Amino acid sequence: MTPLDDLHSYVQEAKRLLDALPGQVERLADLLYRAFQEGRTVFVIGNGGSASNATHFAQDLAKGTLTDLSAPRRLRALALTDNVSFLTALSNDIGYEVVFEEQLKTYAQPSDVLIAFSGSGNSPNVLRAVEWANRQGLITVGFTGFDGGRLRPLAQVSIHVPCYHMGIVESVHCFAFHWVVSTLRRRLAPGGDAHA
Repeated sequence: MTPLDDLHSYVQEAKRLLDALPGQVERLADLLYRAFQEGRTVFVIGNGGSASNATHFAQDLAKGTLTDLSAPRRLRALALTDNVSFLTALSNDIGYEVVFEEQLKTYAQPSDVLIAFSGSGNSPNVLRAVEWANRQGLITVGFTGFDGGRLRPLAQVSIHVPCYHMGIVESVHCFAFHWVVSTLRRRLAPGGDAHA
């Protein structure tokens, strides 16, 4: 049995990693608040469990930040993991390595935000999308684990979880983005504190 097979050790490791994140996730919350103020779109990408986190985060940004469903202004967020027809067409006709980059070419504008999840930091389709986004003037954010891979230095904003257990990495990413959504919900509420 490895140390992380024990539930207490697993939880303690996740807590240790979470304790190191506040400055990183607070910076992301500020960045996304500015994106809302400026009417920018937030795109989110990832593969496997990170694709699920991308979908979850985008949905929470678009809906979970609302306190009033009649609000005329909303945070625009879109997971590029969710359009099955577009994903499969690109994969079949060109290759899986371009599925996010090609969608960004269709939808993104300079100063939009791209959030990329990759536990290893080395997913080829994620790296291509971030490289393209950097060249086009988007703001790029990388959620990584392990040693950060190539994504960590490539992204302009890094949220790094230095752990080689993919389950813990993805769980910490999820905890972090839930906090971001929670603080944005307070800040975007009518009469909310922009600096909360």
